[in-house]
Amino acid sequence: MIDDGINEATFRLVVTLMVFAILASLELCVPRRIRPVPRSRRWPGNFFLQVFNAVLVRSLFFWLVPVFVAFKAEELGIGVFNLVSLPAWFTMIVAIIALDLLVYWQHRLMHTFPLLWRLHRVHHADVDVDASTALRFHPVEIVFSLLLKSITVALLGISADAVLVFAILLNGMAMFNHANIGLPIWLDNKLRVLLVTPDMHRVHHSVKAREHNSNYGFSLSCWDRWFGSYQAQPEAGHKNMILGLNETNAQPTGSVVWMLKNPFK
Repeated sequence: MIDDGINEATFRLVVTLMVFAILASLELCVPRRIRPVPRSRRWPGNFFLQVFNAVLVRSLFFWLVPVFVAFKAEELGIGVFNLVSLPAWFTMIVAIIALDLLVYWQHRLMHTFPLLWRLHRVHHADVDVDASTALRFHPVEIVFSLLLKSITVALLGISADAVLVFAILLNGMAMFNHANIGLPIWLDNKLRVLLVTPDMHRVHHSVKAREHNSNYGFSLSCWDRWFGSYQAQPEAGHKNMILGLNETNAQPTGSVVWMLKNPFK
């Protein structure tokens, strides 16, 4: 499917832009909540972080890019899937599920350990939640996330194709479940049996600690149900709930300088 890192990066960028454009359009047509602040105060910072992170990773941490690690693991013949003969479709399904479970526990760790929370709170400090919030992560958290994914890819011997498919699914699902889209209740109820929906994930961005310490999943909703972190709805309702963090909502959380410096304060 892919030949090198350049093709992989270009393909991911095109798909990401397409998905974002669709979701941003839906946010205008069927919004779930009234925006507390305009996009012009939030989007520049969120987009800058995404571009900054991409440039940083590709220039300094390319050796941590999971696709690169997958190629190396295959070349060296290391990892479980490179040592056993299994159907490609089977290993791809197992790999995607395993990586999604990894993302769930990584996310939960970011909320558990104070040092990791200092990084992750940059994401939660967004005073509104929409598709652009899925792009808002501190560079150090991105590097930490890449390290965990690459270790898993190497240990399991996950193929580059499976890594690419998972990355596209993860990016798409992250933008979808952060989107300010008002899905019909019946559709939300059916989708969240399997997938994390916008209403389900929005609970995770509540200022209430008990609520933002729940619903850690990004793609599959089963992990929160199985590991006891599921909360169906916010106490105040979706239209009245306050998003962000109580301790930062009065600060300039949309500022790029603020986002980069905040973990070190």
